[in-house]
Amino acid sequence: MNIYADNAATTKMSSIAIGAMLPYMEEIFGNPSSLYSIGQQAKEALEDARERVAKCLGCSFKEITFTSGGSEADNQAIISAARMGERKGKKHIISTAFEHHAVLHTLNKLEKEGFEITLLDVHANGIVTPEQVAEAIRPDTCLVTVMYANNEIGTIQPIGEIGRVCRDKGVLFHTDAVQAAGHVPIDVVAQNIDMLSLSAHKFHGPKGAGVLYARRGIPLTNIIEGGAQERGKRAGTENVPAIMGMTAALEAACGNLEGYAARLTPLRDKLIAGLRTIPYSALNGDPEQRLPGTVNFCFEGIEGESLLLLLDDKGISASSGSACTSGSLDPSHVLLAIGRPHEVAHGSLRLSLGEDITEEQIDYIIESVREVVTYLRSISPLWKDLVSGKTPHILSE
Repeated sequence: MNIYADNAATTKMSSIAIGAMLPYMEEIFGNPSSLYSIGQQAKEALEDARERVAKCLGCSFKEITFTSGGSEADNQAIISAARMGERKGKKHIISTAFEHHAVLHTLNKLEKEGFEITLLDVHANGIVTPEQVAEAIRPDTCLVTVMYANNEIGTIQPIGEIGRVCRDKGVLFHTDAVQAAGHVPIDVVAQNIDMLSLSAHKFHGPKGAGVLYARRGIPLTNIIEGGAQERGKRAGTENVPAIMGMTAALEAACGNLEGYAARLTPLRDKLIAGLRTIPYSALNGDPEQRLPGTVNFCFEGIEGESLLLLLDDKGISASSGSACTSGSLDPSHVLLAIGRPHEVAHGSLRLSLGEDITEEQIDYIIESVREVVTYLRSISPLWKDLVSGKTPHILSE
């Protein structure tokens, strides 16, 4: 049995997305900046896609900028808010300790330029509260950036409430919605979101395409210089085929949010219940306030890398956290942020389910994880120390 359970890393492109892309690779392949007809047809398609994406987010098409993905959109949003704040003498930014590295590394860069960064602590359930944000805002705060849903543990933040706090305080609010878009309802106006980032390959669109929503009136700072594409705010010939595939995939996903959640949530909960029966294991993040398909567990006494390799032998594709940091030997900064000690954080497993997962496959995953964890513990000196009482357990049985 082969099961792909790493949809938080990337999703398989849908036939809808592929079908939407093909005409713009084979027939309407012109440069949308060109004046002749085949270029103008591509431009018309591009602007149609902009309107359709805007409709999915509840905003104006004039507020949509196409990017190469979520990382670029995060960078441009944060840098734009920072430059805007800098002009007003405001150089304080608030974020959280468990953001994606596209956000954290951009903040590190700004810190070296003299900005002051406040990273809010994350509660053990993987949630940051509006009260925390309100208490951290200062007169010189120019931006609050809080991810919509965490990419490793899947917890969903109270984005609307945080947005309201920021709006009341007159502070720009950005959210990295890469894991949320196409999986949960988003309305940027109702949720008081000033800027939002998303990436196509998280909802069955192509890699290399993304969106930055920026509320009208927010001046964007260029991070790619060159031509006058995207209203002069993002240089480079637009990837029309990828944008058309992304748009079609986003529309399909947003049109089936209720069905998606209704199908996946019970299977997710069954997976959680099954993995909880493994001794000395723990679910990471709130059991309910999470994405419909994301589950993250820690297992005491094992290494996550060995767990992944043995699960792969059983036909299960999973991860221990963000694909962007898979080469790192350090424990997940997300798990450390919610209070997991290093010893436990090293033994983590993320399973992110797709719409085609079946109950039979959930049963197979549970049994396979149980078998692999049992085997790894049987050959682990660390586990022998835990069982003998030489080293105390951190997780409860």
